[in-house]
Amino acid sequence: MRLSRCNPLKRNQSSGNISNAMSDREQDQGPRVQRRLAAILSADAAGYSRLMADDDVATVRILSTCRTLVGKIVLSHHGRVVDSPGDNMLAEFGSAVDAVAAAAEVQVQLHECNAKFPESRRMAFRIGVNLGDIVAENERIYGDGVNIAARIEALAEAGGICITGKVHDEVHRKLDFSFEDIGEHALKNIPLPIRVYRVRERGASEVKAGAAPATVTEAALKPSPAAAASSAAMATGRTKPSIIVLPFANMSGVAEQEFFVDGLTEDILTELSRFHELFVISRNTSMKYKGQAVDVRKVGGELNVQYVLEGSVRRAGNRVRITAQLIEAEADRHIWAERYDRELEDIFDLQDEMTRAIVSVLPGRVEASEHERAARKTTDNMAAYECVVTAKVLHHRSRREDNAEALRLITRAIELDPRYAHAHAWRACILGQSWVWGWCADRDETHAEVQRELAVALSLDDKDSDVHRVLAAVSLTRNELDKAVYHEERALNLNPNDDLIVVQQGELLTWLGRGEEGSEWVRKAMRLNPHHPERFWSHLGRALFGAKRYADAIESVQRISARNEQHLAMLAACHAMLGDAAAAESSVREAQARVPGMSLRQHVMPSLHYKQEGDFAHYRDALLKAGFPE
Repeated sequence: MRLSRCNPLKRNQSSGNISNAMSDREQDQGPRVQRRLAAILSADAAGYSRLMADDDVATVRILSTCRTLVGKIVLSHHGRVVDSPGDNMLAEFGSAVDAVAAAAEVQVQLHECNAKFPESRRMAFRIGVNLGDIVAENERIYGDGVNIAARIEALAEAGGICITGKVHDEVHRKLDFSFEDIGEHALKNIPLPIRVYRVRERGASEVKAGAAPATVTEAALKPSPAAAASSAAMATGRTKPSIIVLPFANMSGVAEQEFFVDGLTEDILTELSRFHELFVISRNTSMKYKGQAVDVRKVGGELNVQYVLEGSVRRAGNRVRITAQLIEAEADRHIWAERYDRELEDIFDLQDEMTRAIVSVLPGRVEASEHERAARKTTDNMAAYECVVTAKVLHHRSRREDNAEALRLITRAIELDPRYAHAHAWRACILGQSWVWGWCADRDETHAEVQRELAVALSLDDKDSDVHRVLAAVSLTRNELDKAVYHEERALNLNPNDDLIVVQQGELLTWLGRGEEGSEWVRKAMRLNPHHPERFWSHLGRALFGAKRYADAIESVQRISARNEQHLAMLAACHAMLGDAAAAESSVREAQARVPGMSLRQHVMPSLHYKQEGDFAHYRDALLKAGFPE
């Protein structure tokens, strides 16, 4: 389980390799496994957790109605429903045209069906459609083709549809829809970026090939009242001014400057995040809008933020010109704008000045007098600074080759300025990423090097939130919970809007036996980063198990598209505690197919960090009840 983007806890265990999911004996039994090209439709309900919390019985009934409706539509378009765990639905088609036509009809009919329910009970679905190679085993399907459909589904609006470039190539001349190109997206565990399109509306004519679904209106493909209600619910309790910093545009005309511009954007976002009085949307979500023509009203509505900061950077030689404007999202009204034309060496002062200017005009006139940038240790070496910002951008891509280049650059930054504390902190992060994913030659030496870098960074600057975040993670993996608490509290105090710090707080509270509190922190991290990594669902599932909310824990874990054996163990434990022996046994079988001979003592308990023996016993007893051998 990863605590952060650079958490050096343990190697990520892949669940995507279908050959690992079968024992040798099963592979020898013959042609039960086959490959084929298919169009895959993946759908899930927006705001499902909120609906369940409000009225679980009514929600289950509505979901059942939706499933029946979707099943009929899929069948009418020559497809089949493969699986429907929780609020998710997975369907397979022989034709991309049929899949998109079915998706459109699903949204139209669900829109009409929702009209029968009170606004607070309406259920809107996101749908993703991909065309790709799949691996079929009996009635189940696996592979990147399925994973990509699930990943792009998360990019769709509630009540909307996203399709991959492959699907677009097949259907854009055959279906009367308009398609919005939203660019290439780096998807988790998918080696190359995937181009994604949003399906926007349909003309009056019928489908030119395949089945002819009902007409899809613009309203049917826009966020529904249910989606709006979901966004409002996510913001419950949010009284702070809220803001998203969009990626600044590179106006230099030089592609190599993208790293500098992205790094500058991240630094500005990080400085704003230090203010406890602000609610700042995370970098991961912000970067989803890179390279797009953004409608600020739409962004404000999607993320439920009041303010949008956007700007541009033009660099020439040793001078940099930055323009920035702060916009009130709902009214699309400019409330502040400024242009800065400075020497590059003034970049840190420039960031401070911009940050103070922004917070001074937000509602409530947030006081910036406690701003701590002057007390923090930066660098006077601009070459070192550029190495750091470029390394951070590469690190965020989570790919082996980018990690190697990031390590080279961050090492160069330290060579240029050995007392650059933030560079040492990020070298620990980058090394930690290589440790987690197994990209290092010597894991023991890499782990030791992470700790050495953190010690150096801490000695140079104890006000760097990343240092304390990673120190908390390292302390946790060594079961030094008191140290973990200390460093986590320091990180949270230094940067209360970093979603990675916030989700780590939720996980730490869970290990301390405070699952209910932990779940609230995880949900806060999800609000800070609506495009959060799937592992956040894993953290939420464990917290909810600790709170003995087993059905909610199942719903969370089932949102993970590529579940590993630890996720399956959690599902088995939850089903067992709910008395569903058949479901528990099924999860145990699937886990042991992936890890033959999987037992509690060898494969599960060593990964746990509970402080209280009672919490260990709670999970151990549930797993034994599910059928795992001790």
